[in-house]
Amino acid sequence: MASDFRLKEQLPRLTDAIVRTYSRNDRINHLGHCPLPKYEVVVEILEDLKDILYPGFRRREGLHAGNVAYHVGDLVDRLHDRLTTQIARALMHADRVDSKDSGTNPCETKRDYEADGQQIAIALLERIPALRETLAKDVEAAYEGDPSVRNRDEIIFCFPGLEAVTVYRIAHELVHFGVPFIPRMMAEWAHKQTGIDIHPGARIGEYFFIDHGTGVVIGETCEIGDNVKIYQGVTLGALSFATDADGQLDGQLVRGAKRHPTIEDRVVIYANATILGGNTIVGHDSVIGSSVWVTSTVAPHSTVVLEKPKLRIRNATPDQAPELNFQI
Repeated sequence: MASDFRLKEQLPRLTDAIVRTYSRNDRINHLGHCPLPKYEVVVEILEDLKDILYPGFRRREGLHAGNVAYHVGDLVDRLHDRLTTQIARALMHADRVDSKDSGTNPCETKRDYEADGQQIAIALLERIPALRETLAKDVEAAYEGDPSVRNRDEIIFCFPGLEAVTVYRIAHELVHFGVPFIPRMMAEWAHKQTGIDIHPGARIGEYFFIDHGTGVVIGETCEIGDNVKIYQGVTLGALSFATDADGQLDGQLVRGAKRHPTIEDRVVIYANATILGGNTIVGHDSVIGSSVWVTSTVAPHSTVVLEKPKLRIRNATPDQAPELNFQI
């Protein structure tokens, strides 16, 4: 079917209509010369960092004692440059957003964003030995916590929980150094890859293990102790904000306050459990059963489970068999 060129003549009008929205809705566009951090470069940074954190398990094959120093040195040099540039862009854009209504342009200020970015890049690279120590403990927690695992290499190759936690620990370091945008970009990439949503602002202790993992959500102000194990579908979230009679938000959102629960040491949280609220504490050495809903503090050494439901089975042909009731 031939195209109607008379319809195509409408395209300039459609273009003008779209462009006019850029001035009306300027909160969702970025027009200017200040460069933004690039998503694809941030992902490349993560891949380079994982090559260093787990040498031989990722992209580069044939590493040995004779060439690993050269390989790591090449990655460190590349990471230095990429991190410096992307962090500088993130810092500049954050200043641009903060000063949007003041009429100042951070691209024209005297702040040396590149120098700030380089300082943070070096600080992150200096943290790699400590990150490797922590991630080795996470691998050990998975090995000790999952009887289906044959060896630790299987965890590094295959486990989405370790992938998500690895990215979280990198992103959390950048949060600690005050880097905007990039930690959340990293966390959301890991979320898409694994189905596990860990806010980079959360604080998570050592020997942390997420089993299976799909659907896990860990909020920004969540605090998790050492030797904690959680299963798929677990939500460590915030309670809803108060609304008025019309369903509108009652007052202003409070940002930065403690909104998510605290999970103390040696806690196990089973599948699909939901724990909400900044004042909620799950005491150490406790077990939270599957599908429970917790919004108040649980004492140490507690076990929280639902009462056993009643399972009813109806036969497809009632005249042939009676209804069966079971206690689960």
